[in-house]
Amino acid sequence: MRAWSVAAPGPVEEGGLRFVARPVPEPGDDELLVHVRACGVCRTDLHVAEGDLPVHRPGVTPGHEVVGVVAGLGAAVRGFEVGERVGVAWLRRTDGTCAYCVRGSENLCAASRYTGWDADGGYAQYTVVPAAFAYRLPGGVDDVSLAPLLCAGIIGHRALRRASLPPGGRLGLYGFGGSAHLCAQVALAEGATVHVLTRGAAARELALKLGAASARDAYEMPPEPLDSAILFAPVGDLVPLALRALDRGGVLAIAGIHLSDVPALHYESELFYEKEVRSVTSNTREDGREFLALAARHGVHATTHTYPLSQADRALRDLKAGRFDGAAVLVNDLS
Repeated sequence: MRAWSVAAPGPVEEGGLRFVARPVPEPGDDELLVHVRACGVCRTDLHVAEGDLPVHRPGVTPGHEVVGVVAGLGAAVRGFEVGERVGVAWLRRTDGTCAYCVRGSENLCAASRYTGWDADGGYAQYTVVPAAFAYRLPGGVDDVSLAPLLCAGIIGHRALRRASLPPGGRLGLYGFGGSAHLCAQVALAEGATVHVLTRGAAARELALKLGAASARDAYEMPPEPLDSAILFAPVGDLVPLALRALDRGGVLAIAGIHLSDVPALHYESELFYEKEVRSVTSNTREDGREFLALAARHGVHATTHTYPLSQADRALRDLKAGRFDGAAVLVNDLS
């Protein structure tokens, strides 16, 4: 098969992501072999490709928003059939026995492993996934529309819950890419007022189209104090601004897996009055199931831009440059 490999982590413009030939992977006893049909392009893939996240597996194949069909079953797998459509997401495996797993916080498991970082992901014709971590997907929705839901949507959903937005509250979203534009739809459906702060004109236009009350540059203040905010942009400089935008008792959730350094905070203007900063670490499988159900109920849809799988490097370059709104999705053009 053909697959993309992070051969030399570094700027994506310099060709460190290479298109290579590899054997089709063999599923382990508890795994599914998945024929990839579509794979969303996540900013985390860019962080892995460029070395912001140190590669855990040399030459790893990125991609963790995979929609495909089961092409093979491990000897111990039950409950799945060849030809069934499934989703593969970021969280790939946990130990299932540690204190975090037992209390329902498997996203904090110290032994957790991740698709496209610890194991080869979906920028390929085939991938494998533990059956227990594969998602059953709703019918009636096409592959391309589903792919971004499997990470961008799930992480956005967890970030929204971590932000503790009160009913009918005022939510600020810093950055408005794949995850934020899905999170906004859930928040709006649940009665929130949404203010978007992002650098891209096309992203601001999309935010208003989806129902945001305002859309401004990322370094401007929103038109009213915020009850909650979510930082999707991996820009530490925005943390003090987002904290200043919060009303008393407000919560800032930081959704990215990577963030540039945060400047020194001024206690009185940015942290006093019981403001809180919370991080978001991966997700649980229950988060994924809950979000997919919410997305179906509220008609959450991804704004997508498709690229052939054979042009994944171009998709990552365009993501880095902010050349599209919404989410990019790779479509398998190699069969």
